[in-house]
Amino acid sequence: MDNIILGLLILESRTIYQLRDRINKGLNLMYSGSLGSIQAALKKLLINDYVTFEETVENGKYKKVYSATENGKHSFIKWVNAPLEKHSAKNPELAKIYFMGFSDKQNREKNIREHLSYLKEQYAVLNEICQSADRIDIPQNKKDIFNYQLLSALYGRDFIKFNIDWYENLLRRIKECEI
Repeated sequence: MDNIILGLLILESRTIYQLRDRINKGLNLMYSGSLGSIQAALKKLLINDYVTFEETVENGKYKKVYSATENGKHSFIKWVNAPLEKHSAKNPELAKIYFMGFSDKQNREKNIREHLSYLKEQYAVLNEICQSADRIDIPQNKKDIFNYQLLSALYGRDFIKFNIDWYENLLRRIKECEI
């Protein structure tokens, strides 16, 4: 989460709520956009002198606008230039599928339908991001940044589409008593 926040703050200064909104619009496949996780990351970044903030008053409300420091930019560039980490693909929901035989058919169908609804909402958000990319005028010096951000959104959209198809097939098989 630390590097996600640093990257977003390098792009532009933001409040904690702007960070949460941005993370929840496409980056939540990578990390949770909860205020608690963002606050914990910001606290750590402040301690390490990777971010700073400026307090402002807007419409009578105090706001902290966070920015990346030079130390933060250096740390972020070091991280982004390091080799990709090797992680196995983990899907906690797969554990539910593994043990779903303990559940009754009605709850299986209900839970899968609810999960499908969630996946479709996420897909719609990412699909809109991907489709709107053509309408954005990107300065030449930011094209590389934008293109890789778009690639991660495309990956997320396609990954969610795979999951939607997989869960719809599972639901069909349950309904038709194939399993």
